[in-house]
Amino acid sequence: MTFSLYAYRFGFRALETVRFAPGSAANAFRGAFGHVFRGIACRPECTGAKSCPWREQCSYARLFEPVWLNGPSGFADAPRPFVIRASGLDGHSYPSGGRFPIDVHVFDLGEPVLEYLVLAFLQLATEGIGAGRGRVALDSAHTLTASRGPGVCVYRDGWGLALEPRALVALPLEAGPEIPLDGAISRFVTPTELKSGGRVLEATPFGAVFARARDRVRTISCLYGEGPLEMDFRAMSARAKAIETVSADLKWIAGERRSSRTGRVHPLGGLVGEVRYAGNLAEFLPILRAAYWTGIGRQTVWGKGTIEVIPIPQVARAADEVS
Repeated sequence: MTFSLYAYRFGFRALETVRFAPGSAANAFRGAFGHVFRGIACRPECTGAKSCPWREQCSYARLFEPVWLNGPSGFADAPRPFVIRASGLDGHSYPSGGRFPIDVHVFDLGEPVLEYLVLAFLQLATEGIGAGRGRVALDSAHTLTASRGPGVCVYRDGWGLALEPRALVALPLEAGPEIPLDGAISRFVTPTELKSGGRVLEATPFGAVFARARDRVRTISCLYGEGPLEMDFRAMSARAKAIETVSADLKWIAGERRSSRTGRVHPLGGLVGEVRYAGNLAEFLPILRAAYWTGIGRQTVWGKGTIEVIPIPQVARAADEVS
C-alpha cells in the first residue's frame, strides 16, 4: 500500500528585481498559475468553473475548483490536488540575474499538470510576480525523488516540454521493520492551523496531528490517487492519543491574503516551531512522512501546514544516558 504523487522543482531567474513580502510567495505563485492556466484551459464563453457545462472535461476546474460530490456534510468543495512550496522566498528580494526555486507537489495522477505549470510559469517573463510584479524566466524543471532531492530534468531553457517521465514518488504507508522509537520531533515549518471539535487548536497534541495527517492523506488518495486506504485508522487514532507531548516551542505567525478575484481577505496564520513527543511512534511514521508532501490543516495549497517528523530511536536515548 503506497501513497503516490508527482513532485517538481522549478528554477527561476529574475529578469528584474523580484520581491516577495513575508508569507506571500506560495500564494503569489498559486495565483499566477491559476490566472494564466485559466486563460489556457478555459473556453472564452465560460462564465465560471462551477456553472460551466464543460467542467467535467476542464482541467482548470479539476485542479482549481474541484467539487466533492459525496464529501462530508458542509464540504462541497474538494481539496485542490496540488500544493506549492515557496516559503524559502518569503521576505526576500532577488536582483536581476538572481536565481531561486519553488517546489510543486501534484496529487492528481491523471492530469498532465507539468505541461500546464511550465506554460503558466513561462508567462511570468512578461506578467511578472511578487510585489511590484518583477519579471522572471523559467530556467529549469526537475522531478523530485522520495528523498526530496532533484531527479530527472524535464525542462531546461525551452526544451523538454513534450517529454514527461512518469516519475512518481511512491511512499509506503505500512510500517516496516523500524528501530523501536523513544519518540519524535515534529517541526511545523510553515504556519499550521489545526482544528478539532470545530475550534482552532493552540497546541499540537499528537492525536490531533496524526488525525489531520490521516484525513489529508486518506482524502487525497481516495479522490485523486490509487483509491481508499485499507488501514485500521480507528485503532491507530486511539493509540495516537496516548502519545505524550514532552516539550513544545511554538509560536503563532499571523498573515493574510487578499483574493484578486473576489477582494476577500483570508487569514493565513498558524503555528510554527518544534514539538517533542514521547512513545513508540513507528506505526505512525508512514502517514506522517506522506503528510510532509501533502501538508496538514487548512490552506495547504498556499504552502501552509508543512510538517517534518524526525524519529528518535531508543538507542539514541541509551547513548545519551551513557554519555
